[in-house]
Amino acid sequence: MSEINPYKLKISQMRALVAVADYGNFSEAALQLDLSQSAVSHAIASLEDELGVLLLIRGRQGAQLTPVGERVITQARQVLCLLEGIVKEANLEKGLNGGSVRIATFRSVATHILPVVIARFRHSFPQIAVTIIEHLDHAGVEQAMHDGRADIGFTLLPASEEFETWELLKDEYVVLLPPTPRLRKTQVTWERLESYPLILPSPTDAFYIQLHNHLHTWGFPLKVAYEVNEDSTIVSMVVQGLGAAILPRLAAEPLPAGVQVYSLPVPLERVIGVAILSNVLHTPAVFAFLDALRNVGQFSDKAAV
Repeated sequence: MSEINPYKLKISQMRALVAVADYGNFSEAALQLDLSQSAVSHAIASLEDELGVLLLIRGRQGAQLTPVGERVITQARQVLCLLEGIVKEANLEKGLNGGSVRIATFRSVATHILPVVIARFRHSFPQIAVTIIEHLDHAGVEQAMHDGRADIGFTLLPASEEFETWELLKDEYVVLLPPTPRLRKTQVTWERLESYPLILPSPTDAFYIQLHNHLHTWGFPLKVAYEVNEDSTIVSMVVQGLGAAILPRLAAEPLPAGVQVYSLPVPLERVIGVAILSNVLHTPAVFAFLDALRNVGQFSDKAAV
């Protein structure tokens, strides 16, 4: 039997083992770790392979620790606890044991992206206060950062050169049609779209400008029947058969059952990014929150400006 090399053991394997032991099954453990069930299963299988022992008994009722698994998990918990201690000491040195982060955003990001990011951030930095400032559109977000009322902002790219930005995700504009009549085709045409009364955001909405320019470029006659500020109201009007709407997908979600969703005949998307002011001395808490965003969408280390 070959000798076990402790340096091949991974922290991710320890976390997976502890999570399965705590929740009693792989699916719940995967949910808590924000991983796929297969990733958790693979982590534990590879740990068992490295150790050469069976740590868990799998069955229909879930997963239970074997006797050696009971002993190993005690050590695994200690390892994870020691790691948290290391992180705590580092955070104290970096000044992350307090302070605040002010985040300016618009509704669709605040609804669909920020909650999971803030939960992740608060788990690591419970002493840092997080303030969310909502604006109607990205123009208000950029103004809040410019005025010093926000540290981090979610905006559309490309942004002003006064900001350092990173791409977060691409959000497609979609056509929303009433539940009836059902279209038989998989794609909507300009002609078909023109047959519906059009429900759009107010022209004062910055997102409207991008959509207006796109439709004008492709010669679509912009005959608006209703101008509505609230995304949820627009979607509800579509459900009631009052017309068709064009919205970014994130702004439209959650979509009610029955609403027909199509791409535009010529696709259009908005690029959502995260921004901070350039040439400003930001606090460690700001960079810690940016780190918490790195697993969202396409957010990467490379600045877009």
